[in-house]
Amino acid sequence: MKKQTPEKTRKSRKARTAQFQDAYDTLLERLVAAREKAGMTQHEVSAAMGRSPNFMTKCESGDRSIDVMELLELATIYKKPVSHFLR
Repeated sequence: MKKQTPEKTRKSRKARTAQFQDAYDTLLERLVAAREKAGMTQHEVSAAMGRSPNFMTKCESGDRSIDVMELLELATIYKKPVSHFLR
């Protein structure tokens, strides 16, 4: 198998949306703060969503993007309106 050169290595989803990087970073910061305020661990939130234990770890680090339906579910878990994360 041919090894990819660095410039052809797949970038994370987060890195592919550079024009929205600041807004996405703010979203992640607010998600982390809401989780901590709810007194939950990343693994507890992942379990509440029926996901693998490392799901929230990857989401909060930016290794995995959060889609709209997941954001709705997280807002429900954290008892926050979705707008709280998007302001």
